[in-house]
Amino acid sequence: MRENDMLEKEEIFSKVLRAGRRTYFFDVRATKADDYYITITESKKFTEEDGSFHFKKHKIYLYKEDFAAFSEILNEMTSYVLNHKGEEVISERHQKDFKKEYATEKVATEETVPETSSFIDIDFDDI
Repeated sequence: MRENDMLEKEEIFSKVLRAGRRTYFFDVRATKADDYYITITESKKFTEEDGSFHFKKHKIYLYKEDFAAFSEILNEMTSYVLNHKGEEVISERHQKDFKKEYATEKVATEETVPETSSFIDIDFDDI
């Protein structure tokens, strides 16, 4: 089989989801027996201090016999997260005032923590 024919077979159907530094690729591919399966690839961009960058990729192969169970568990997990935490993203990266809020919480916590009046320095040789 020619190389072009192989490429055409591999790229049957694809979708891309760009999400910040991460990109997800959903691809329908064909086995040697011409049956279909799905690959899900997460590609994450890392930038070095010198401005150069590289990507780390992780791939999942999902075969037809696992579609129903995979879909059921994925739906259950996403519903659980949304039901317990809602759709709002709560993280340092996504929260504009996270550092300011964290610093305020830290100062408030430090004020309520009682200071110990004495500290004993123990060396393992003393035990």
